[in-house]
Amino acid sequence: MYSASFVVAFAGVATALNNGVGKLPKMGYDTFNAFACNYNGSDVLAQVESMAKLGLVKAGYNVSFSNNRGKIAALAEPLLLASHHPCNYLTISLWPKDPIKFPNGMKNFTDSMKAYGVSASAYSDNGYETCAGYPGAYGHELQDLTTWDEWGFNYLKYDNCYIPFDNITQENMFGRYQRMSDAIAEYAGMTGKFFEYSLCEWGWQQPWVWGKQISQGWRIDGDIKPFWSAITAIIDQASFLWWATDFYGRNDMDIMEVGNTGQGSPPGNLTYEEAKSHFTAWALLKSHLIIGTDLTNATNETIEILGNTDLIKINQDPNVGQSINPFRWGINPDYVSNSSYPAQYWSGNSSYGVVFMVLNTQNSTEQMFFNLTESWVIRAGRQYSVYDMWSHTHNGTAVRNMTLTLPAHGVSALLLNDAGPEPADAGPPYCGFFYQCAFPNGTYASN
Repeated sequence: MYSASFVVAFAGVATALNNGVGKLPKMGYDTFNAFACNYNGSDVLAQVESMAKLGLVKAGYNVSFSNNRGKIAALAEPLLLASHHPCNYLTISLWPKDPIKFPNGMKNFTDSMKAYGVSASAYSDNGYETCAGYPGAYGHELQDLTTWDEWGFNYLKYDNCYIPFDNITQENMFGRYQRMSDAIAEYAGMTGKFFEYSLCEWGWQQPWVWGKQISQGWRIDGDIKPFWSAITAIIDQASFLWWATDFYGRNDMDIMEVGNTGQGSPPGNLTYEEAKSHFTAWALLKSHLIIGTDLTNATNETIEILGNTDLIKINQDPNVGQSINPFRWGINPDYVSNSSYPAQYWSGNSSYGVVFMVLNTQNSTEQMFFNLTESWVIRAGRQYSVYDMWSHTHNGTAVRNMTLTLPAHGVSALLLNDAGPEPADAGPPYCGFFYQCAFPNGTYASN
């Protein structure tokens, strides 16, 4: 269970690393949730082609990760390509070609992606081996960065398996991950090229406190699964860590599972409403938006969700980097963790208006009520125009409060803009905060 004191104790500890990359959340595609190890270069290019055809590249998804914990890693020992791990075909080492899976070599492969407007990204590990058992980057960080750059990569996801003994590194998690951060800075000093750097140590040692000093993103929990219980658990975690996200450094809520109902690895069971809630939370909490489904058979509903430009616009806001945050937990007392029923009422600022996310975590249709002034961003005594970021419609004006009817596990994503003073006949209550509200003569309004 988390508490308010935990949040206050660690908020604002670290200053974000700004080396010119990673100001905004990354948008792209990752193979892992859809295929695990069961794909090759042609399959990846099919996904990239689908991204372009379906308008997702235009929407902002412009990077591809071949991420299955054993894949595109630059190895010092080419003989390790003889490994029989099912993912070995993507661990291509320093060899220029894999005659079966990548007959034209990695550089040509990444150039093929760029033709669709999509860049490629690297995966490796801060230990002896990746999580699939291939050599990690520990001890040859600069060599691997050089190879990745030659292949056309500019982003690195860095895992946390097979780490050396403490008496070897004499470092904790921060120091182990700093090795690659220092190598990235050294490589940039030689070449002028910075890699965007994303940490994956599953939230084991509070990366939300120190991650922004050395990277542009950090995972906050274990691997996601395509089930509602997994989505709510991550939202619950994020409800206590939202403060760590801003420009150049953010909580990474993991690859999305939108589209993996009845397919994926493992096959999921998210409903349409759950998938909308999933995407809304990831977008408005300013996580990376990484697609993780087979786009060659994506449904219209999947593309509708992934291509929601209103929500993407908030995620990619060039002027406001902060996440939304809960203003009321709802079912639970405020600041009480519940992985099945996380915080329900959220708000935040944006360049486009005040953002509200209202999440029905219950298993039935519910009436959701809130006062506008529960959000710190709202100006008291004002009325607000209401724009629905799912129906993409303007829905009148809100005065003081709103009531929403949401389906089970459904969500409302609203954008409110100041529409002038509230009506003169609005009447009591006269203050959004009841306590100490007074008339000019010193009489409390509550009397």
